[in-house]
Amino acid sequence: MQLMRLSKSASIDFPPVEHALAEPDGLLAQGGDLRPDRLLEAYRRGIFPWYSDDQPILWWSPSQRTVFDTAAAHIPRRLRRWLRQCDWTIEADGDFSEVMHACAAPRAGHQGTWITDAMLDAYTHLHELGHAHSLEVRDATGALVGGIYGVALGRMFFGESMFSACSNGSKVALLALCAGLARWGFPLLDAQMATPHLSSLGAFELPRARFCAQVAALCAQPGRGGSWRGLFPFKHAAELTQPSTTERT
Repeated sequence: MQLMRLSKSASIDFPPVEHALAEPDGLLAQGGDLRPDRLLEAYRRGIFPWYSDDQPILWWSPSQRTVFDTAAAHIPRRLRRWLRQCDWTIEADGDFSEVMHACAAPRAGHQGTWITDAMLDAYTHLHELGHAHSLEVRDATGALVGGIYGVALGRMFFGESMFSACSNGSKVALLALCAGLARWGFPLLDAQMATPHLSSLGAFELPRARFCAQVAALCAQPGRGGSWRGLFPFKHAAELTQPSTTERT
């Protein structure tokens, strides 16, 4: 099947997700732009952009989607014990740009980044519009030790990237985000692609059709637009060990 090329016209012309390639799994279309209305419509349809600087914009909808049930994220025992003594703090939308730039920074064993300058600009714009959000984890000195960012539509959250500046930084950010979303009535967090790291924290896969059906229903519900700064229900990492925010031990 020939890959559809999107134009930069005012129309948003994504093909049906069922037309995505089997190899590479989920590649649906190329081209277009990253303007807010196109990005938001992509997420509503179960599609996300992922590409490198030397490529056109590539749009994906994999056959299996990795997700979290936000109320059932798993905290391993060793991490739970460590969290009880942790003095890190949690804030939403405290510094979206800092989190996104940290996610874009080069990582050991990887060359370059898929978070291009165009992606930085596009998601910063979404943040300014109240659709993209970050979660910051800071140590006792105020230094950023971990974070995560993504897009919220209705009662659905689409995770984009996370980072660690210290051991456990990204784990705390992800688990805190799950706990806060569950408290707010967001039942599902999209994590896109499976990794052993995500699976260890409770991620599982949904077939594309089931995922897209759930996304459509959740995106249609009333959500939390605007800045989340000062509103996030958890302020300290140690709170994540409370029974009401975690699953079984």
